[in-house]
Amino acid sequence: MHDQARIQDETVGGYLDRLAARLPAPGGGAAAALHAAQGAALLGMVARYTTGEKYAAQAEAVARITAESDELRGAALDLAAADAAAFTAVTDAYALPRGGDGEKAARSAAIAAALAGAARPPADVIGVARRIIALAEELLPIGNPNVVTDVAAAAEAARAAATTARVNVEINLAGIKSPATRAALTAATSDVDPLAARAAALTSAVRQSLQG
Repeated sequence: MHDQARIQDETVGGYLDRLAARLPAPGGGAAAALHAAQGAALLGMVARYTTGEKYAAQAEAVARITAESDELRGAALDLAAADAAAFTAVTDAYALPRGGDGEKAARSAAIAAALAGAARPPADVIGVARRIIALAEELLPIGNPNVVTDVAAAAEAARAAATTARVNVEINLAGIKSPATRAALTAATSDVDPLAARAAALTSAVRQSLQG
């Protein structure tokens, strides 16, 4: 059950050792969630540097961004653990017996249900990444310019989260029997390319600002 432990309770080195090991989880889905968590954490850091008298006019927005980035960081970490648990359920379903017709049918149904469950955490990661990019767009023009590169870093982390999560949704789609579930999951990935473009625009704006 160690794969289902809270990733935030591990050392970074311990998590990376497990990620590199020949184990079913953690994998790309957990990595996507941690990309999102880092993006949210970076936004929280920038917001916390955007305080004091100099930023009094932005205090309300900055406080809201700080609180939401903290909430998103926690949500992303929870999704990392959920992804590992969901993928373990998939491997358990594939290991079910398939001797007779009844067992084969039960195994097939269990696999389809497990694949649907495995696609849900990365789909939710895309939603977290979407909010991080929106907050980065809001924070960039008002944030402390001394840490402006961390807004770009947050955007790039969110972009990696969204694009990585998308492939982890897509790999599960073919085995999901419910058309409604497939449609909902496909819809969750539909704006990943525009999200990636928005993240790239944030990074470009930051780089341009560094040129004076």
